[in-house]
Amino acid sequence: MLAPKRAKHRKSFRGKRRGISVRGSELNFGNCGLKALTVGWVGSRQIEAARRALTHYTRRGGRVWIRIFPDKPITKKPPETRMGSGKGDVYEYVAVVRPGRILFEMGGVAGEDAKEAMRLAAAKLPVRTKFVVKEEL
Repeated sequence: MLAPKRAKHRKSFRGKRRGISVRGSELNFGNCGLKALTVGWVGSRQIEAARRALTHYTRRGGRVWIRIFPDKPITKKPPETRMGSGKGDVYEYVAVVRPGRILFEMGGVAGEDAKEAMRLAAAKLPVRTKFVVKEEL
């Protein structure tokens, strides 16, 4: 699972989920990718499941780039706990995803295989996505 090695603060606020992604909205490494269309939190387990789906379908051919990193700690109180007594413990780490963000990129794979692999990976993610291809000039 992906998680930060160290953080300045152990717990964070939830934050606002509005706006579009300006940074990370274009393909930089591969020739096709998966772009987010909605806002959401993508957990480290979901990123790992999508990565496994990509590499499994392509039979470890080509190259996969993960363009998001889960650096936001999410807290959760234990079950059957009464209200109060402070904020819960860190439960998992998530990446905040806004519309336009490239989540994964692939290179060295045929177009139809890449599209099907990205479709399988998108099924593992909690945000709506679309398949994008780099326009060759």
